[in-house]
Amino acid sequence: MKWVLPLIAAGLYLGYLYLGLQSHVDEKPNLTRDVIEKAVMKAKAIVDSAYEYSRKECIKRVKKNAAKPSDILLLMKQPVGRTRTAVRAADYMNNAVNFIRASLGKHHKCSINATDIISEEDLQVISDLSGCTGERRLPSCKTIPNLDRFRTITGVCNNRKNTLYGSANIPLTRWLLPEYQDKISLPRGWDPERRVKGELLPLVREVSNQIIRTANDDIENDPHFNFLLTIFAQWIDHDLTLTPHSPVIRSYGNSIDCETSCDRTEPCFPIPIPSNDPRFGRNSDECIPFFRSAPACGSDNTGHVFDGITVRQQMNALTAFIDASQVYGSVDVKARSLRDLTSDKGLLKVNDKYNDNGREFLPFSPMDANMCATRVAITNISNAKEVPCFFAGDERVDENIALTSLHTLFLREHNRLAHALARLNPHWDGERLYQEARKIMGAYFQVIIFRDFLPPIVGPEIFATKLATYPGYDENVDASISNVFATAAFRFAHLMIQPFIFRLNEQYNEDPNFPTILLHRAFFTPWRAIFEDGVDPVLRGLLVRQAKLNTQDQMMHDELRDRLFEFTSETALDLASLNIQRGRDHGIPGYRKWRKFCGLSQPSNFKQLKKVLNNGHLARRLLDFYGTPTNIDVWLGGMAEPFVPGGRVGPLFACIITTQFQMIRDGDRLWWENPGVFTEDQRNSLKETSLARLICDNTGITKVPLDPFKHSDPSTFTDCNRIPAFDLSPWEEDYRRRR
Repeated sequence: MKWVLPLIAAGLYLGYLYLGLQSHVDEKPNLTRDVIEKAVMKAKAIVDSAYEYSRKECIKRVKKNAAKPSDILLLMKQPVGRTRTAVRAADYMNNAVNFIRASLGKHHKCSINATDIISEEDLQVISDLSGCTGERRLPSCKTIPNLDRFRTITGVCNNRKNTLYGSANIPLTRWLLPEYQDKISLPRGWDPERRVKGELLPLVREVSNQIIRTANDDIENDPHFNFLLTIFAQWIDHDLTLTPHSPVIRSYGNSIDCETSCDRTEPCFPIPIPSNDPRFGRNSDECIPFFRSAPACGSDNTGHVFDGITVRQQMNALTAFIDASQVYGSVDVKARSLRDLTSDKGLLKVNDKYNDNGREFLPFSPMDANMCATRVAITNISNAKEVPCFFAGDERVDENIALTSLHTLFLREHNRLAHALARLNPHWDGERLYQEARKIMGAYFQVIIFRDFLPPIVGPEIFATKLATYPGYDENVDASISNVFATAAFRFAHLMIQPFIFRLNEQYNEDPNFPTILLHRAFFTPWRAIFEDGVDPVLRGLLVRQAKLNTQDQMMHDELRDRLFEFTSETALDLASLNIQRGRDHGIPGYRKWRKFCGLSQPSNFKQLKKVLNNGHLARRLLDFYGTPTNIDVWLGGMAEPFVPGGRVGPLFACIITTQFQMIRDGDRLWWENPGVFTEDQRNSLKETSLARLICDNTGITKVPLDPFKHSDPSTFTDCNRIPAFDLSPWEEDYRRRR
């Protein structure tokens, strides 16, 4: 019994210490308004200085034709307009809170959340002064006109009950709790020496080199689907997701340049280059620059003010709805800037300097920082002049010339519809023509995605089970995009991209004047469309040439791994490394947890992983790097799975993709099949929507495949004059009376 009393005494002493420490933590000083205001002013000054420095540096390098690949990625993912305001407010608040915490003394250093030491009342004042409160304020739907007929550009008030569901500039949703290194905001792997489940996380570039790497010449072509399927996947993604980066290129605390330093300091999360890297050589001390995604207002350690979520959340700058926002934009200011308001015809702006054999080109971007013009000097094309980037609803319009071609196609279709509707209803003003054409365009994509695109991706069996039947609108469904969908699952098509952009002549043969080019020579090259025979040759290449087939031993080729946005000798980016690093940045849980989420088996050892992957060699290599299946990054784990029957993704990504599209459809009050959105006759017309017909109507191509994504020989293509035109007659206002 003699050891009992000392134990009791020790327990009482530890309890005393705990209560003492807890009392210190629970003490929340009454901050004066003056202290809070000074902290917010200091935060604003530092954030604004970093923003301005970053903006000037990027513009300066671009204007000097000295843009780095990281500049391109930064500019492409920059928050703009309303999104930039939201991101700036979040940065103001986070920095102000950090300044106050730092000033409150060492006895608070062990606290985790801001509310451990700052009262919720004071946090609310900080939120008000920083602008975060306004960013999270629910909009009023009462003053929005035609809310039952047309979508808002931002997606607000689609859901009358939960007015922000699916709207732009809200946090990505979480289907599983995030796994951050510090439980709040630091990425998985922020400290490379910190073990996860007893194992060190592998360097993402090492994983890319050893598991994902494929030479351009070693790829396998898809025997069933064409390259259009791949680019259309990118087109859809740009309608649904854009996670903005932090706008700064140097850290807030110590002004470290994210592009030149390997230090990990917010928002810099650089990708180390392993020794003996095949591109960078032995013992490289370089890093691939990587910028963290911007935090959403009211997340991180300030979330108690809003919804009680105290972990870092990332934003989606786009609406979650299939609404053609890559054509029209997701913020009102941009949507208006894309319209041709010089006439009352409901048209979108077109290029006023060049045309494509009499057809319209996209307008040029009004932005000062123009990375597109830099490409001409590098490619040594003597007859090509420097031209600006194109301007469209999505900032990524110029990312590659194939994507640019789709943007051009659908710009033309909007204007074609507006002209046709004006002939049917001469009394309609420009606003009505614009909104009706935009509404039809959104319905086009809803039909094409569900009827033609999703079955080849998730497989006809899974599609038939989960997506084939429309159950009707459900206001309790949140259509918002999930973090795992945006960051992992819907990046499946990165492994279906060919290392070439194919360009074919009218006979569907290689064009001797403008031949097929390597992919890295097609990044940000609008001048190729203008000076190299327009978009038709590229579209023919998409229709005829096969997609790359993702196989377990031929994942991503070197055009994307070693030459992404390669303009000069500066370090090009690696898309595989970026994808894995982004998942860690967002705190996305590992592979096994997502398998459990989807009701699939959760492999815990080599034998079980071998069974899931049906590949012992790949299972062993993954475990050599990760140690446990639990730590496998979900993007890599999902891409490593064998395809579901008839599909182009494995069971995990098929589950995540179908779940997300169910929510997008069922949570959309203005879905094309929802009664009252369109008339019955209009719905019957929309059912016959044809991507083949859209190509016929807006290009010089005269023969097309009826199945737009199936690989087939041009000899089997159908003449455009045999494909029925889209029937617009149900949109004539006296249509019913005439019938």
